Amino acid sequence: MSDTAIERSLAHPAPRATHGRRGWTEYALALRWQILPFIVPVLLFSLWLAGSSFGWIAPQVLPAPHLVLETLLDLARSGDLWSNTWISLSRVLVGFAGGTALGLLLGSSLGMSRTLESYVLPSFNALVQIPVLGWLPVLLLLVGIGEPLKYLLIGQAALVPVTLSTLQGFRQAPAAYYEVANVFRYSRWQLITEVVFPAALPTIATGVRLAFTKAWLALVVVELVASSQGLGYLIVYGRQLFQLDLVMAAVIVVGAIGYAIDRLLNALEARLTRGARRAFRTF
Repeated sequence: MSDTAIERSLAHPAPRATHGRRGWTEYALALRWQILPFIVPVLLFSLWLAGSSFGWIAPQVLPAPHLVLETLLDLARSGDLWSNTWISLSRVLVGFAGGTALGLLLGSSLGMSRTLESYVLPSFNALVQIPVLGWLPVLLLLVGIGEPLKYLLIGQAALVPVTLSTLQGFRQAPAAYYEVANVFRYSRWQLITEVVFPAALPTIATGVRLAFTKAWLALVVVELVASSQGLGYLIVYGRQLFQLDLVMAAVIVVGAIGYAIDRLLNALEARLTRGARRAFRTF
């Protein structure tokens, strides 16, 4: 190699092959974020398994994992698991749908009218401080112990977060959006559906996810207190018979279903939010 070529190579060194290393780093970071949520459940299960294996925890307090698994399989084979799960899901879906629809209507009405908000919101904020079980004696006198009682309590639990998130979302819409809508002479319905609601959708979607969590918790509470069917009833039934393996099996099913539906709502929230932003850019 000539002296000129050597000087040129020293002045302009060849680029390092960093693309592959950067790709592996990004992949490792992505994998890390996928693994992190499972660390705590794995540790808790390991402690549970170790405690039951070495006798640290009495079986009367916390049964061994294999006993819970056997009970869960027995419930699935007998059909009790599926029937009670379906009953609980139907209850929560009816109550959640009713509470969400009413919350959207009430929240949007309050968000579009300062006068209505001044009349209704203080009383609403006072009433929502009453827990779900606080309404139980009153509703028992009004509707009895049947299915309407459960629908009303679950719907009330879902109503509160949806109403407040919708109101907050409507209030957070920038004033410039209203000015542009006035320039285009939008009707009130067009203002709500094409301007305010798309801007408020991320906040509303978060409220709907929280509403389902509240509704699912209310379902379990209601079935624990006033029900002869459902997953909450299985927990009460196992406690009354001192069958803690049945209690743990029902608790695991409740947690798994709640987590799965929350993940589904999270994916739906992200998709709706992206769609609303794309549609709003055309405004």
